[in-house]
Amino acid sequence: MMIDPVVLNAQSASSLIPGSKAYTGALELSKQFDQFLKGAITDLNQQQHQVDQLNEQFIVGEMNDVHRLMIASAKAELGLQLVVQVRNKVVEAYQDVMRMQL
Repeated sequence: MMIDPVVLNAQSASSLIPGSKAYTGALELSKQFDQFLKGAITDLNQQQHQVDQLNEQFIVGEMNDVHRLMIASAKAELGLQLVVQVRNKVVEAYQDVMRMQL
């Protein structure tokens, strides 16, 4: 499974400018971000389940290809690290907003 790059195209960039024709607003952007995060977590969960299945197959002797198991395990580990880093950045941004004085 390849990691899909996040691409900001011209249409989505123009939707960030208030007053533009394509302005979607903060609510729509938060919904899109929410869907993106849910999709990423779902993909990560599927990777973890795949690794669990491969581990079980390897333990009972149904699979001899240890490379496949190690690659799937490394992908799941990298995915988990990515999700943790995104969460940390979101929490940090939230804390920065909360520290702002009006």
